[in-house]
Amino acid sequence: MKRKLPFEDKETCWKLWRQGLGFSDIGRVLDAKPGSIFTILRANGGYSPKLPQRSQLNLSINEREEISIGIALGKSIRQIAKSLSRSPSTISREIARHGGYRKYRATNEMLQHGIMQNGQNNIN
Repeated sequence: MKRKLPFEDKETCWKLWRQGLGFSDIGRVLDAKPGSIFTILRANGGYSPKLPQRSQLNLSINEREEISIGIALGKSIRQIAKSLSRSPSTISREIARHGGYRKYRATNEMLQHGIMQNGQNNIN
């Protein structure tokens, strides 16, 4: 049966590779076959992969909270958009995507879409 290495083991693999250890040495540390280590390292040509980052175009948690507060205060979409320096259509789509004006709550939306993962949030 094929064994998938967890993310932490892959990070350790890259760290040991940068330190100059070979496939067999890394395999012994991680209790994995050298071929498995080779496959991990080969995927990016021997260079460690970049960590994924959220696009600056996405709304941040703070912006979503501002939308939620703006709705609670009875502000219009245009007023909310102006205060965030965003397009009104961006705010409108965000609200529509997550239940509409009456149901939109930033915390519910964040949890639903996994923006707050592992206790970390992406505050811009």
